[in-house]
Amino acid sequence: MEKDKLFRLAQHVRYTTLQLSHNANESHTAGALSMADVIVTLYVNYLNNSPALQDTPERDRFILSKGHCCASLYALLAEMGYFPMSELMAHFAGNGTHFFAHASHTLPGVELSTGSLGHGLPVACGLALGSKRKGIKNAIYCLVGDGEMNEGSNWEAIMFAAHNSLDNLCLIIDKNKMQALGDTKEVLCMDPLPEKLQSFQWNVIEIDGHDYNQIIAAFENFKNCKSKPSVIVANTIKGKGVSFMEHNLRFHYSAPSADELVKAKEELL
Repeated sequence: MEKDKLFRLAQHVRYTTLQLSHNANESHTAGALSMADVIVTLYVNYLNNSPALQDTPERDRFILSKGHCCASLYALLAEMGYFPMSELMAHFAGNGTHFFAHASHTLPGVELSTGSLGHGLPVACGLALGSKRKGIKNAIYCLVGDGEMNEGSNWEAIMFAAHNSLDNLCLIIDKNKMQALGDTKEVLCMDPLPEKLQSFQWNVIEIDGHDYNQIIAAFENFKNCKSKPSVIVANTIKGKGVSFMEHNLRFHYSAPSADELVKAKEELL
């Protein structure tokens, strides 16, 4: 898909995310907006996965480790036909439904239930190693938040992936520079991330996570890299696309009001 169409789809995904958050009075909105451009590009242009391939071992896998930001993933999956948009709108975060407010593997297209941070990448490593041992030529993608990089389990997985030369594994770090308690550099600074990851023998690609040229080039780089795992450090903006949500910690917790939803629609669509 061309870049302008990817951008328009990402904007629709962002607005749907805000609708879901408003209707269900659910939080984690801003972190869901920051990753929209990357996941749209991945799903539309690169991920060998579709509703028809859910039982196919050779399919590519995507794990959203920051499962609290699942609203934008759900919105994208609905756009791509994994389940009806009407069902998502009616049941998101509702009692007795599969549309949990953290990613749930009970939904088509969701590979792993996540939410407790630091578990997605270790599972992705296992999937990547399993594919290699079975001779399956697929790709395993995992998206984590930069605050999630505080988790020691991620660094164990990073060592494991390099040791096993998992060149079918692509880690994406949504580096929006904020987490639950404030700026990441003040809570527990992980910088310089690229240099640290390089020291663990990963193929490191640092990009602007809202620039489609750079996003596309990063996925191409991963596809062409052999013998080591790849990590895309995507520098993003928390709340991207909605001016009053950008860099605003309030929207880690708050759902948009009715008036804010109207203003956001004017900016996004």
